[in-house]
Amino acid sequence: MARLGILAGGGALPPAILQAHPDAYVLTFAGVQHLMGADAPVFPIDRIGAIYAALREAGVTDVVFAGGLSRPALDPAQFDDDMRALAPHLLAAMQQGDDAVLRLVVQTFEGQGFAVRGAHEVLPILTATAGLIAGPQPTDADMSDAARGFDILAHTAALDIGQGCVVANGLCLGFETLQGTDAMLRFVSETPEKLRHAAKGGVLVKTPKAGQDLRVDMPAVGPDTLRAAAKAGLNGIVITAGNVVVLDRPQIAKVAEETGVFLWAAEPLA
Repeated sequence: MARLGILAGGGALPPAILQAHPDAYVLTFAGVQHLMGADAPVFPIDRIGAIYAALREAGVTDVVFAGGLSRPALDPAQFDDDMRALAPHLLAAMQQGDDAVLRLVVQTFEGQGFAVRGAHEVLPILTATAGLIAGPQPTDADMSDAARGFDILAHTAALDIGQGCVVANGLCLGFETLQGTDAMLRFVSETPEKLRHAAKGGVLVKTPKAGQDLRVDMPAVGPDTLRAAAKAGLNGIVITAGNVVVLDRPQIAKVAEETGVFLWAAEPLA
C-alpha cells in the first residue's frame, strides 16, 4: 500500500497536507523554519542519502514537496556519497534558474524509485475554480490590469524569473524575482507617491510559468498575501484557476472583508 512522505518547508501548506493525510511520514530540513512540530525529524540537505534511507525505512512510496524552501547552502565537507554524485548536476542547474533545479530534484527522487506528487494532487481542495474567492467584485479596470499582468508573465516565462507581477492602470509597478512575492509587494508599497500618482490601486497577478512542473513549484497565496497587497495599496489579487494554491480560505475571507482586497481566480490562458 502506498504511503505518502511530506518533505516539509515553511508555511501553512505542509500542516494542511498532514491534516488530510495523518498517516504520512514527515521530514524537515536543517535551517528551515517550519510548522511541523518539534518531533519532526530534521535532515541536512548535504546528506541526501540519509533522506532516501529514512523515506524507505518509513515505507514511503510517494513524496510531496510542500512549503517554502530557499536554495541550500551546501557544505562539501558534509556530503555523503549520494550528494557527492548529485552536487555537480545541482550546481549546474542552479546557474540555469529555479525550474532547472526543481526538474533535477524531481528526476533525482524518481530515480530513487519514489513517485513525486503535487500538493494539488494529494489535497485537491487547495486550488480554486474560476470566479470570486473573497472580497468585493473586481472592476473592469482591475481586470484590464490583470490581463496586462498575465501578458507580462507570459512573455517572461521563458526567462525563469518569477511567478507574479503588480500592475496598476497598465503600469508594471513590480516583478517577482528570487526574493519572492512578499519582497515585491514591500517594494511596491515603498514606491514614492509621485511615481504612483497615475497608477492608483492595481492588482497582483500570480500564475505558474509556462511549462512549470506544478508538482514542486505551484504558486500560492494566503491571508498574508492579501495583507501585503493591502499594505501596497492594491485593489486585489488575480490568480489562475486550478494551478495556484489558496491557503486558509476562512482567514482569507476575513482578511478580504477587513481590507477590501479581493481574490479572483481567472480561467487559465489557452
